[in-house]
Amino acid sequence: MDNEFFVDSEYLKPEALKRKHQLESDPSSRKNHMEYMPGMEIIESDVCKNVMSHMNSYDYSKYTAVDVRRALEHESCTIDDFKALLSPAAEPFLEEMAQKARMETSKHFGNTVYIFTPLYIANYCENYCVYCGFNCYNHISRMKLDAQQIEHEMKVIADSGMEEILILTGESRSQSDVKYIGEACKLARKYFRMVGLEIYPVNTDEYRYLHECGADYVTVFQETYDSDRYEQLHLLGHKRVWPYRFDAQERALRGGMRGVAFSALLGLSDFRKDALASALHVYYLQRKYPYAEMSLSCPRLRPIINNDKINPLDVHEKQLCQVLCAYRIFLPYAGITVSSRESAEFRNGIVKIAATKVSAGVSTGIGDHESKYTCKEDDSKKGDEQFEISDNRSLNKMYEDIVDEGLQPVLNDYLYM
Repeated sequence: MDNEFFVDSEYLKPEALKRKHQLESDPSSRKNHMEYMPGMEIIESDVCKNVMSHMNSYDYSKYTAVDVRRALEHESCTIDDFKALLSPAAEPFLEEMAQKARMETSKHFGNTVYIFTPLYIANYCENYCVYCGFNCYNHISRMKLDAQQIEHEMKVIADSGMEEILILTGESRSQSDVKYIGEACKLARKYFRMVGLEIYPVNTDEYRYLHECGADYVTVFQETYDSDRYEQLHLLGHKRVWPYRFDAQERALRGGMRGVAFSALLGLSDFRKDALASALHVYYLQRKYPYAEMSLSCPRLRPIINNDKINPLDVHEKQLCQVLCAYRIFLPYAGITVSSRESAEFRNGIVKIAATKVSAGVSTGIGDHESKYTCKEDDSKKGDEQFEISDNRSLNKMYEDIVDEGLQPVLNDYLYM
């Protein structure tokens, strides 16, 4: 993509500004979001059909207190039970849901909480997603770390005691190709026991290559499973193709990844339906790939640069807690991650109930972990952040707070033999 797109509206050339306005105002000018682009692998799978069948037919208004009570009394949670627990009828039962969720968490994870940190190595992006700080029309400081800079950032993070890292890029193949990401994985393997990726979706053979380079698992945000709403929010770029994104985790597993993570960005569409689809995505893939580790998160929209007018469909903390408790009851073996988008107070509470993993020492900018960990400031060597975080605790502070909650912090959950 031409770099003329990496600017905000007031800086765009006339032809680019015209194109931007056309994409926003005229749906017919946008490519079919259900049609694959050249080079995108198509796999045969019934997972999408099963998930979407449930989501599209989900009428949460029909569930009553009787349905919720029945769901809580069952020893194992069925899909219909899960639907009841996500419904408005379950809101008065939040305390009972939390108690059941806490019991399931303790049974399968003990009192442990895993800690990791993300490292953004590039923020170039070729997509126009209207809610994202990295989108290609935003006038932000773009940056891509070279190998030396990546290794330096990783060493700074590793020296803090962190043993798991999540490598992220903006979604730009031209700026952050698979080979570049693979080299970052090789560097990460020198410093960390666990290496995760949150990058643009790729094909099975590319996931296999990244796994061979050292990546253990892949996280992909579907953003919203509502394909019509997805079309309205993703106006340009490879990310616009809804089905290719949906199948990313399955391609990653076929490529040899040990684990995959799933999420919808709550607030983009109906959060109850998105939460249902996210969990069922895990449910059906877990049955198809029983050896794989799977986890969920449920981030909410956060403020972004150049956009103070995001109008999300608000998801309040009690509703978020309801979703997390329902996840734990329905999927007792799945990991649940609560990111630094949420407040320290909320995360301190939810790790005692349903969550099993939290981030610490977080920065969503490029090249500024050194300033975070060593207090050295050099704004000329940073790329702008993707969104604002809420909880900025360091690893040491997070570790202490988890201990104070009577839990056991864990820095690595996997041993290579």
